[in-house]
Amino acid sequence: MSSQRFDRVPATDAQLSREAILSWWADRFGIAPAVFAEYSFWERGSGKVWIARGDAPDPIAVEGLGLLALRTDGEHWKPTTNVVQRFGHHADENVIELTPKETHRFVAGTDQSVAWDGDWGYLIVATRLDGDRVPLGVGLYVYDELKSMVPKGRRRELSSVPR
Repeated sequence: MSSQRFDRVPATDAQLSREAILSWWADRFGIAPAVFAEYSFWERGSGKVWIARGDAPDPIAVEGLGLLALRTDGEHWKPTTNVVQRFGHHADENVIELTPKETHRFVAGTDQSVAWDGDWGYLIVATRLDGDRVPLGVGLYVYDELKSMVPKGRRRELSSVPR
């Protein structure tokens, strides 16, 4: 297998910088920059940002490094399901909490009409489990519809949840 090159995201003074990434998480989801203090950000390819705990030589040629965290090549930055499941519990903005019935539809990959009076765009989708808010993944909310961004290979039918 051939290696892929990961380049550290610059700290500041770049369109895609550590500072810009931390500001985006804070502005969009209310996740404080301190949450990411022990993590480094890396870019591989155009618009793919990875997050890894700790540090590594820069640049580094490896097959993988941490988690794919963001896609920044489109009009709007999109967080990945993995990073939302890992860090989404720190969010206090643009988090939509679903009922059990809505949760069932979301994890199955079904788009649905839901009540939401917040911002349109990519949201952290969560549900309640034993009283705790649990982040499920990413949804795209536009025109009063929540579109499930659960990757096809991770979609599940939850038979124990009422339809």
